[in-house]
Formats: sequence, structure tokens, C-alpha cells
Amino acid sequence: MDKHPNPPQNAPNLPNAPKRKPDPERWLFTGFLGLSLTPLMYHTASAATIWTKASAIMKDVYTQILGISTIAAIVTASVALLMMNFSRSGRTVDESRSWLKRIVITWIILNSLGFIMACVTPFFAGGQWTAP
Repeated sequence: MDKHPNPPQNAPNLPNAPKRKPDPERWLFTGFLGLSLTPLMYHTASAATIWTKASAIMKDVYTQILGISTIAAIVTASVALLMMNFSRSGRTVDESRSWLKRIVITWIILNSLGFIMACVTPFFAGGQWTAP
């Protein structure tokens, strides 16, 4: 009872299985696909390395983040200042003052990250630590 009572019709070990004929369209398409994908496998000699490209992308992203954070800090700081100046409640004035401090501290931290990286990066030039 090891054998299946109804084996599949296209099983390769059956003596009555039809033989596949060579398919010229399949071979032509495979050749065309191989030839058209060959240029994608070549590495251009003039292209920048992955690290220089990643560095350029990171600088661009950091510049965009600084621009957005500066605009957001100005808008939220102006709202906090307006609430501090035109509020009659002492609690609102205290909360807006604390929010203004948080906004300024966060903006200073975001802007100092670029300065810190500019000072630290030369120590790791070439992927190795170089003493100052």
C-alpha cells in the first residue's frame, strides 16, 4: 500500500509521460533577457563609492531636518510667547514658559549635532582612529 492509487499524469518517471519538445521561443527569450541584463552587472569606474554617496545623502537629510526643525521651533515658540503675553492665568504662563525652554533646548541640541559630527569625523578618517 505504499504506492498512491492514482499517480499524477505528468510524473517524470512514468513510461507513458509525454516528452517535452525544445521550445525555441523560451530559449530566445532567455537569451534576450540575459543580454539585456548584462549592462546592469557592470560596475562603473567613475561612480562614487557607497560611503561618499551615503555621506552626501546624510548631509542632505540633516540639512532638511534642520530647516524643518527651525521653522517648527519658530512657530511653536511664537505660539508659546503669545500665550505667555496674552494669558491671564498664571498656570498658562508657567506652562508656556516651560514649553519655550523645551523648544529652545531641543533646537540647540539639533543644531549642535552637525557641529559635533564635523569635529569628530576627522578623527576617524580612513576608517581608523587618528590621534589629534
